[in-house]
Amino acid sequence: MSYPHPQQQTQPQAFQGGEPPIWAPYYGAPFPAAVQRFFKKYATFSGRASRSEYWWWTLVAVAVGIVLNIITGATTTTSSLDSTPAFGFGSILLIVWGLATIVPSLALVVRRLHDGNFSGWLALLLLVPFLGALAVLVLMIMPSNPAGQRYDRPAGV
Repeated sequence: MSYPHPQQQTQPQAFQGGEPPIWAPYYGAPFPAAVQRFFKKYATFSGRASRSEYWWWTLVAVAVGIVLNIITGATTTTSSLDSTPAFGFGSILLIVWGLATIVPSLALVVRRLHDGNFSGWLALLLLVPFLGALAVLVLMIMPSNPAGQRYDRPAGV
């Protein structure tokens, strides 16, 4: 079953249950659905993710990161004698959040690359300081490409 390209549809296509199957990208995904699909596809590196799925999750990750950094700053203390910050509660939360979201975030980047018909291996560009992250940002902004359907693997196939 093929799904229309996002630029060809004016409204999200009606699927059974109101949204596409979990293996298919959800074009025009609302905020709650995008976050829910992020956690449902925790370590799924195959398939595709729409721009809305990617950018809603990016908004959540940035917002949580800012809040956790504020908490870390508020719970970290330094003394004039010791320039090493105390390892506070905020730091622990920040580490737990990072460890809990690193794998699904990488999986989402790979699925978003697939939606643009790029190889998921391009996510390795993130290892190149600054320019790699800039290149991946540009690829995340690119529109969906119907040829990216080659990365779809429905369950049971």
